[in-house]
Amino acid sequence: MEWFENEDFWRSFYGYMFSAERFAAAPDEVARILALTKCSGGNMLDLCCGPGRHSVEFARSGFQVTGVDKSTFLLEKAREHASKAGVSIEWVQEDMRNFIRPESFDLACSMFTSFGYFTDPEEDLHVLRNIHQSLKDNGALIIETLGKEMLARVWQKTMSTDMADGSWIVHRTQLRDDWTRVHCQWTLLKDGHSRDFTFEHTIYSGRELKERLLASGFKHVQLFGGLQGIPYGLEAVRLVAVARKTAPVNS
Repeated sequence: MEWFENEDFWRSFYGYMFSAERFAAAPDEVARILALTKCSGGNMLDLCCGPGRHSVEFARSGFQVTGVDKSTFLLEKAREHASKAGVSIEWVQEDMRNFIRPESFDLACSMFTSFGYFTDPEEDLHVLRNIHQSLKDNGALIIETLGKEMLARVWQKTMSTDMADGSWIVHRTQLRDDWTRVHCQWTLLKDGHSRDFTFEHTIYSGRELKERLLASGFKHVQLFGGLQGIPYGLEAVRLVAVARKTAPVNS
């Protein structure tokens, strides 16, 4: 079983990863995504949608939304969120490596460092090619992730977080494979008990991610230092890539 298939991981850290503050930020994030991609409507794919934070906001904005995730637990949370919001969304339980729906979407999103789970870099390329094929000719993909340059600037080997319910999360991280993978151990301390979970993901520099997108068939790629559209430079808080299936006429 691969780490992201462990439902206990998502259950144990759900409140930490998907806090009320993160849900509250979703409307603004979706507005910024639409501004960066210049997409105003149509069919959209939320790949690794998690509990549907962005899926629901896209649906509220008038999109026909398909949310795809591997986790049964997170999709249950997504359905609950959509039901409370009164929106209709297609939920698909599928591995991102297997999902493809040719020429179906105007917009695709991969948010919250949901790209780069796999040890084999060819599998990341496979995911990007699937997305490329799933987009319409004028479609766009936006990826929001932790950039390698930012990680180098703020690197801490060990840190801890005090949660509102009195529990603690201790983070221990290691760099592996020549600065291409981050190995993480999260320890949850709650009610006098501790549980350890480990996971890994690939970290991309801006140039590496752009090259991957171009190698997957995208014709035009822009990098930003956050959803607010700042340059990917010293002030970057995230790595955001906007990739288009066809190059703009004036590019």
